Amino acid sequence: MCSGGDFCEMSFKGLMDPRAIQALSLFPTPEPVTFDSREQILDHQVSGPIAMRQASLMDHFKVFDDERISSSAGLRIEKRAIESSPDGNTINLQIIRKASDDTQPCVYYIHGGAMATLSCFLPNYRAWGKMLAQLDVTVVMVDFRNSVSPSSVPEIAPFPGGLNDCIAGFKWTAKNSETLGIDPERIIIAGDSGGGNLAISSSLSLLEEEASEKPSGLYVICPYIAGDYSSDELKSVEANNGIFIDVKNNLATMGYGIEHLIARNPLAWPHFVDSRVLRALPPTVVSVNEFDPLRDEGLMFFRKLLDADVRARCRTNMGVFHAIEVFPTICPDISWDTAMSVASLASDSSRLAL
Repeated sequence: MCSGGDFCEMSFKGLMDPRAIQALSLFPTPEPVTFDSREQILDHQVSGPIAMRQASLMDHFKVFDDERISSSAGLRIEKRAIESSPDGNTINLQIIRKASDDTQPCVYYIHGGAMATLSCFLPNYRAWGKMLAQLDVTVVMVDFRNSVSPSSVPEIAPFPGGLNDCIAGFKWTAKNSETLGIDPERIIIAGDSGGGNLAISSSLSLLEEEASEKPSGLYVICPYIAGDYSSDELKSVEANNGIFIDVKNNLATMGYGIEHLIARNPLAWPHFVDSRVLRALPPTVVSVNEFDPLRDEGLMFFRKLLDADVRARCRTNMGVFHAIEVFPTICPDISWDTAMSVASLASDSSRLAL
């Protein structure tokens, strides 16, 4: 395990970006907990190690929104409540764009948190959204129903609740593109970690149902898509587990619905999707980080895309841990570089060629 302190410094000196090593001390050590049921997880949300870790995280998140790094100058930031489908529940959207009447490309963004926790209204995601919006794209962030801890709405739901919300939010964005000042032909879906999972699954679902609203591109950052780490197939898990995140506990998989992992449901866990199903995906970028336990599942997904003849590319941020991009004060240069890559795909996905 590594969440900061002398052990981290001794273990990663000369290997990890010093800013990343220092930042690890801001985060509580992930707990290697195992649960017998989803109900047991929900009980632990009230008290116990999960509740304590979440409270600690919330205390630290405010440091990641620094106006000197991610400015809100010239931006409009609003919250919009919409009805999701098919459950009829309410979800919230955070919309960030420059205060102009220009028609812009759109990044429809899905936050991380293993499909189980967090919110797009947290300070770090607000800062990340502002970075993207400063690059002349409209950012629509969806606060879907998490599977374990509430986001900005009180409801939680296992799979496919959060996925349904992400799909509904995308359709609403596309249908309201004129009002939002968005080019309906340039809307990409993007997300980090669990949001990367949902971004892939949302894109596949929209294509499968032949919806009239389709993404022009897909951008996934450190996607959490395998769920099963019992084999030695993914070497990065053995090398990096416990650095910032622990993927060997079953909090997310049990909370999301363990039956879907057992069944290898590709919409719940896109690591198991058949390459042939991927062929209809739009131009796609996969971004991975060196010291991330999820690094290799992202690389394997990229290779599946190539096998399926999808226009795709992969980028690797060296010397940093999982999803560091969405904590912009840690390594602002890496966050800005990634933001520019996301905005570039949204602006013109045709630039991405094999």
